[in-house]
Amino acid sequence: MIKLLIHWVLSALALLIIAQFVPGFQVQGLEPALIAALVIGLLNGTLGLLLKIITFPISILTLGLFLLVINALMIRLAAHIVTGFHVGGWIPALWGAVVLSVLGMAIHLVAKRA
Repeated sequence: MIKLLIHWVLSALALLIIAQFVPGFQVQGLEPALIAALVIGLLNGTLGLLLKIITFPISILTLGLFLLVINALMIRLAAHIVTGFHVGGWIPALWGAVVLSVLGMAIHLVAKRA
């Protein structure tokens, strides 16, 4: 349970970091970041999983790069749901997905050690 909480908080911090470096990616504080991290996680676990299964052949052809498009879509959907979290287009969402994937690997390593 504690690992899940650590992962959630670190994911929210990752969103705050992304907002500092990716133009068009805005998070208005810690509370919207926590809610956005939760919504992105829920979307990735439900709709994102379904889309990844359906688009598996495309993902193979693109060597997995299409998964970033699906992650960008989940980020865009979360931005429509969460107040205080805004993504201004597909390019910021795609860059956000790339940075979130890289930071996600680091978060996974930190949460694994805790």
